[in-house]
Amino acid sequence: MFFIVVIDEGEMKPTISVRQSLKKLGRDIRNARLRRRIGLELLAERSMVSRSVLNKIQNGDPGVSIGAIASVLFALGMGTPLAMLADLKNDPSGQMLDEERLPKRVFERRLS
Repeated sequence: MFFIVVIDEGEMKPTISVRQSLKKLGRDIRNARLRRRIGLELLAERSMVSRSVLNKIQNGDPGVSIGAIASVLFALGMGTPLAMLADLKNDPSGQMLDEERLPKRVFERRLS
């Protein structure tokens, strides 16, 4: 599975599925902000990001740092869910690969 496509000019651009995921995340963050009745400027201040960065996050801009996104989620009271994204529990492919690498038989050493 590839997440980045290289364009001729040397510019890197995310795939459609990545862009769609970021747009959904941005919409979800915006909706969470509105449900809490928090203004854009106040959330930006609480997140320690600029208003323009918060706008970019809400619009799904792929150039925003993951740290800025994590700060906004934390400021919204949503914790830091990014810590679990690549966790082994959420990675069935990785679990299968780990199982394939396990030895078929275990030999016990005899101590004399």
